[in-house]
Amino acid sequence: MARKEKIQAMFDNIAPDYDRLNHILSLDIDRNWRKAAIKEAVAPEGSRLDILDVACGTGDFAISAARHAASGSLVTGIDLSEGMLRIGERKITAAGLSGIISLQQGDCEDLPFPDCSFDRVTVAFGVRNFEHLEKGLSEMYRILKPGGKAIILELSVPSNPVLRTLYKLYFLHLLPAVGGLVSGDRAAYMYLPASVLRFPGPDRFMGILSECGFSEVSHRAFTAGICRMYTGTRQIRPRQEPQKGK
Repeated sequence: MARKEKIQAMFDNIAPDYDRLNHILSLDIDRNWRKAAIKEAVAPEGSRLDILDVACGTGDFAISAARHAASGSLVTGIDLSEGMLRIGERKITAAGLSGIISLQQGDCEDLPFPDCSFDRVTVAFGVRNFEHLEKGLSEMYRILKPGGKAIILELSVPSNPVLRTLYKLYFLHLLPAVGGLVSGDRAAYMYLPASVLRFPGPDRFMGILSECGFSEVSHRAFTAGICRMYTGTRQIRPRQEPQKGK
């Protein structure tokens, strides 16, 4: 089975317990991380936005974005996992946001949208699952309108040596045990911490964002570096003055 198909099958399998385990295993701190990213995504306040939430999972981020964005804004979510999307659709209906949020299954590394379609593209804890990171980020750049912004939340490893040691003990031992007990899929909760440890550090990841075309690239650390928010924009090209005599 190809890696992408394995990822899809894994998330289909853990979808019923995914939200509950996220909050348990992060001690509910993930809600604050999402709030900060939502605030960044909907700024400036009052601006109508077309938002694409990549690797949208069960729709938590898309729902929050729809609730905080200006009137008339629309949110589109895309994810590889049908199981995650089915749960997301139920949550969106229960929230009364069916006319504002639309979800679809698709490959996040081959986005089915025209160039320059969205004002914002967001990803919450999904880019580390891309099979080809640069390809996925380049696609996100492609569908952004000039002046549009990407906001990426991703788990990270603390730089402090003591915290790093404690983090690895929790992440590599306790998390798989609890996740496996609740979901019945210990392998999935062994993959998740391993994917964080393999993910590029902040300096390297910001470099990759720049290589994919993004400008004004920056990052902000949360909770001693356990989570980081990366941002980058698609630059507005300066207007070219007509040449004299033409």
